[in-house]
Amino acid sequence: MVGVLGGYLADLVLSDPKRGHPVAVFGRAAAKLELVTYRDSRIAGVAHVGLLVGAVSLFGVAVQRAARRGGRLCSIAATATAAWISLGGTSLARTGVQMSELLDRDDVVAARRLLPSLCGRDPARLDSQGLTRAALESIAENTSDAQVAPMLWATVGGTPGVLTYRAINTLDSMIGHRSPRYLRFGWAAARLDDAVNYVAARATAALVVMCAPVVGGSPLGAVRAWRDDAARHPSPNAGVVEAAFAGALGIRLGGPTQYHHELQIRPTLGNGAQPTVDDLRRAVVLSRAVQAAAALFSWLLGPPRRLVTSVTLASAGNDATSVVPAFEHQNDPTAALSLGGHF
Repeated sequence: MVGVLGGYLADLVLSDPKRGHPVAVFGRAAAKLELVTYRDSRIAGVAHVGLLVGAVSLFGVAVQRAARRGGRLCSIAATATAAWISLGGTSLARTGVQMSELLDRDDVVAARRLLPSLCGRDPARLDSQGLTRAALESIAENTSDAQVAPMLWATVGGTPGVLTYRAINTLDSMIGHRSPRYLRFGWAAARLDDAVNYVAARATAALVVMCAPVVGGSPLGAVRAWRDDAARHPSPNAGVVEAAFAGALGIRLGGPTQYHHELQIRPTLGNGAQPTVDDLRRAVVLSRAVQAAAALFSWLLGPPRRLVTSVTLASAGNDATSVVPAFEHQNDPTAALSLGGHF
């Protein structure tokens, strides 16, 4: 728990590493491997994802075992470091604020240049309203993908858990979309990402309901939009989080969504007005509040788990204090970094 909280605070204070970000290094390695593994088939995609995710998982296990041999402080440091490089909350918030400032000045050209750092939509076809909606939906989805989910996986899986999650989410952002090239090859990455984000998306939506009053939002509106609209979204996870944000902020998200490879007609989420730049700012504040709440809950979940572990080991006739628990814990890889998702 100390390691997870340390990773959250490191992201809050330091943001992402300025050079040699491990997620970017992983992305470049994945892009090079794709030159060898790519075939227009699901089987090739499964092999590609299996090799990369398997390698990262084994690396995480090795790091955690080595850290445990170094003692409690080393183990905490390993979990904190893994959580820090996997989180993207501070970068997400800064980019959202920067986008709102550009749109406030009506600098659509600069806003279009910034949008690819948030999502994979075609900025050339978006006006100020479209850029606002795209940025806000990205803030919403990445609140789960780049903030809550990494803390959740760090809490339940330690260093291997959070690194494996980040590898899966990065691959999804690189190849898990429905372009002609990746429709089959990226299938495994997209489905695996859906699976590892399923619980986190719903935890995020629940935290949005709780934190809505921080931005003058409506908890009841968040619950209603989540209940009524989320299931109509093509993504089993993005729809949940985006609907909760829309209801909390009293706005409407969804509708025609232009990607580089296709135009998708998305269902509408929420029943308010189209989002404004002020709503984008409120979404950034709500996103940070949700991440802080997730960090708090990660900390609070620690003592009950340790208690249960101690009772279980004691009932088995072991000295709980002497037993170390197992696992306590567009294709530009630099664009993926710690902001997952292609939405």
